[in-house]
Amino acid sequence: MLAKITSKNQLTLPKSVTQAVGTAEYFDVEARAGQIILTPVRIHRGDAVRAKLAELDLLDADIADAVAWARTAVSAPAMAAEPAASYGSVITNPKPVASKKATSKKPASKV
Repeated sequence: MLAKITSKNQLTLPKSVTQAVGTAEYFDVEARAGQIILTPVRIHRGDAVRAKLAELDLLDADIADAVAWARTAVSAPAMAAEPAASYGSVITNPKPVASKKATSKKPASKV
């Protein structure tokens, strides 16, 4: 079977090929002896998280502590009240600003 690569390096795989390997959203791609080898990869999000945690060398206890910390209610510090005058003049009842509509003016005719 022939498949054409586009100018953007995109390749459409024939339907019969994708049906033969099953549904896969991602493929591992490698070049070997002048050939392109595509291997279907099924990504499991949980596996990716576990791999990242293993890379960070985190223990189950570390994760449990982090979850417990995140679930604790933290009260926000009270904001000190400042007088409104420190922000400049305060408008208590602003008047709505009328929008200006574009009017077409005819050019004056020359006499």
